[in-house]
Amino acid sequence: MAEGKSLRLDKAISQVTDLSRAEVKRAAKQQRITVNGVTVTDPSAKILDTDELCLDGDLLTEAGPRYFMLNKPLGYVCATKDGEHPTVLDLLDEPNKHKLHIAGRLDIDTTGLVLITDDGQWSHRITSPRHHCAKTYYAHLANPIDESAVDKFAKGIWLNNEKKRTKPAELEILYRNEVRITISEGRYHQVKRMFGALGNRVLELHRERIGDIVLDEELTEGEYRLLSAEEIASVGGADASASEAD
Repeated sequence: MAEGKSLRLDKAISQVTDLSRAEVKRAAKQQRITVNGVTVTDPSAKILDTDELCLDGDLLTEAGPRYFMLNKPLGYVCATKDGEHPTVLDLLDEPNKHKLHIAGRLDIDTTGLVLITDDGQWSHRITSPRHHCAKTYYAHLANPIDESAVDKFAKGIWLNNEKKRTKPAELEILYRNEVRITISEGRYHQVKRMFGALGNRVLELHRERIGDIVLDEELTEGEYRLLSAEEIASVGGADASASEAD
């Protein structure tokens, strides 16, 4: 809560928990809420940011910015809400999920590293098209790819309905139809379109890295964890246009 701000008890608790105002009202009537050690049963009571607010004896504080990495499975969309498909936020067991957003989206049929936060400035440094942050993908292709594609990607690829080539990209051929590609921009479905421009098709696409943040190998599909302080800080010096780059 902002310094010196006065607000209703039910609003204050709903802001720092997953409880609705109706649930806060019930908790107050059940004498589960204390302010500065005193039980308060009126959910409309006014409190200050300096007050000590507890629910069931646990101190409630305004949560600081949150930063997560998630291993996105197939079939999930990178959106806060969707009427047809489950979203990546459905995979999180966190309070106030509605305040979180995706920093660098992936398509429904793409898996791998997704970053989720409620820090708008931090995510802007990843998604802004004015800056660059390398993103690395593993791709399984429909057809074998020729070694000549390495130079073509390094020079940039002409995409349909685009006025200029893509920025240079690094292509590593792992096997006949398995590659690793690193790009530094985020045009719409860029990776798929780059291979499409060479007459190939991406069957599987998996993001492994955004900047210096690498998908944790211990995370199975659908699992997530908090970013480390080092991982969070690594975004500070570089931006990216990771949005919908797959």
